[in-house]
Amino acid sequence: MNAVKDEIHIGLLGLGNVGAGTWEILSNNAAAIAQKTGCRMRVAKVLVRDLHKQRPVDVPVDLLTDSFRDIIDDPTVAIVVEAMGGEHPAKEYICEAIRAGKTVVTANKEVIAKHGKEILQLAAQQGIEVYFEASVGGGIPIIRPLKRCLAANRITEVMGIINGTTNYILSKMTREGKEFDEVLREAQAKGYAESDPSADVDGFDAAYKILILASAAFNKRVSLTDIYREGIRRIGKADIAYAKELGCTIKLLGLADDLGEKINVRVHPVLLPDSHPLAAVDDVFNAILVKGDAVGDVMFYGRGAGSMPTGSAVVADIIDAVRDMRNHVNNNLSCTCFTDAAAAGPDAISAAYYLRLLVDDRAGVLADIAGTLGRESINLAKVIQKKTGDGVAELVFVTDKVEEGRMQAALRNIAAVPGIKETANLIRIVGE
Repeated sequence: MNAVKDEIHIGLLGLGNVGAGTWEILSNNAAAIAQKTGCRMRVAKVLVRDLHKQRPVDVPVDLLTDSFRDIIDDPTVAIVVEAMGGEHPAKEYICEAIRAGKTVVTANKEVIAKHGKEILQLAAQQGIEVYFEASVGGGIPIIRPLKRCLAANRITEVMGIINGTTNYILSKMTREGKEFDEVLREAQAKGYAESDPSADVDGFDAAYKILILASAAFNKRVSLTDIYREGIRRIGKADIAYAKELGCTIKLLGLADDLGEKINVRVHPVLLPDSHPLAAVDDVFNAILVKGDAVGDVMFYGRGAGSMPTGSAVVADIIDAVRDMRNHVNNNLSCTCFTDAAAAGPDAISAAYYLRLLVDDRAGVLADIAGTLGRESINLAKVIQKKTGDGVAELVFVTDKVEEGRMQAALRNIAAVPGIKETANLIRIVGE
């Protein structure tokens, strides 16, 4: 454990979006933070790639370095804050900091999702704490509540809107009736989406986050390779319009269920009834719904990304780390995963489904499709048929709840039905 000091020195890795927010909060709120912790905090060094690049915050030039050794070899640096993002070299820097006996604070969801087991085991061996509240939900407190405030509960379910970019795109498509590609370009122009948006729109970012949440909620390790992942590229304005007609809203959710011996973790679009608490979460906001056996449903809501919200979570972790140092305690919150969980897989899902098909506009096609669904014991709750012109009709089927395996089997058989032009979309309905 680091020695107690009147001033704690921090090494900050990265001065991008998260790093700048962290610096700004530490600078602007220095007096209040000192009162809360009983000591001053000083950023001793800031690691950057380019010493001459213009910064979003005013950092003294003498604090900047492009050498990690200037931080890791400095015996006065007690806390290393990793705000670089990306997998490498962030993972290696975190591990080296732990081996050097330095407390680590990170906002890196990719590193924690992919290498959390290795990192936390290394930290336990070294007697070092790793804090990662900012890795999920930006400024929304969620890791700490799962490990502390809700610790008395057996948590059975976690679901949430945990990617602000996709929520912004779907919200704008819903409000303005535009197609995905058009709204994506607008989001990129405003800086809400990257030039390569794959991490967001293909569900990778949400997958990292729901894995971390599932592990923290269920106290079981979950593998990233076990997560079913589906993004929003196939969502069209037609799907948005039909969702409205059905009294629903389309959202990209991360979902995790503790099924006892197995865990089901997935990321995919859903139709949410407008009465569902997550349906009203719009634009770049995030929200996470947790179900405990004692407390019932608890929802956490706020800005899930951004310089200052994420910086807020980083600085909160720094404050916790300093308090632990000064009190000579190890809260042992870094890892509460007691077992490795087996994945249930997508076939463990039971849901109602929205199925949109483009078919030949002729008699008998609808009956053939309904018969195919019926042979898999899939009951229909609603059917919508609309002509699109040029001899093509659009059919929308809403099913009763059914196992995923049976739905997928029916879908394969439907593809062989004469007159089927395209399976335009299949979306699960959650919270019906």
